[in-house]
Amino acid sequence: MTQTLTKPTDQRIVLQGTWEHFKHLQKGYEEISRAKLTYYNGTIEILMPGEDHATFTQVIGYLIVTFLIDRGIPFKPTGDKTQEREGEVSAQADQSYWIGSLKPIPDLAIEVVFTSGNAAKLPKYRALGVSEVWFWEDGTLALYHLRQDSYQRIDRSELPGLEALDLDLLKRCILIGETDLGRAVQMFREPQEGNHQ
Repeated sequence: MTQTLTKPTDQRIVLQGTWEHFKHLQKGYEEISRAKLTYYNGTIEILMPGEDHATFTQVIGYLIVTFLIDRGIPFKPTGDKTQEREGEVSAQADQSYWIGSLKPIPDLAIEVVFTSGNAAKLPKYRALGVSEVWFWEDGTLALYHLRQDSYQRIDRSELPGLEALDLDLLKRCILIGETDLGRAVQMFREPQEGNHQ
């Protein structure tokens, strides 16, 4: 008899409610470290990330941090820290970063998407004023840069230092990192090292 192991998948609940209702739920979920709660325009979303979600989040974060360190770009990782504008919006990216100097809101938010389309998440980040939002979904990266009051899809980052990031290489290394992060980091660093010589 063969036993099939299944990985836990993302669980997502969407509710309608007020900011006060959201803050009450947020307090109740404080003890559940995996739970991610967001609020925008009367919609509350509760996400319990599954194993694949957590794996890709860690791999992407490690590769981005490796790039920033190797390039000597000043940054601060803020992980999935809750970003809020009181009474209006609350969001938790899977990874987020200040690039250059500290600001009230991080410059870059990265989302791993398994349960819902990425475009629906952009209004939350626009309300917060996040400069760039990257989505990892089905083996691809989609990058959006905030211009005036809306996001525009871009082919490469426009954040200082990150414009040099080879996105095709990053995508390949993310997929390799799902099963072997060490090999992914080595492969990711090889072309960068060649550029410094």
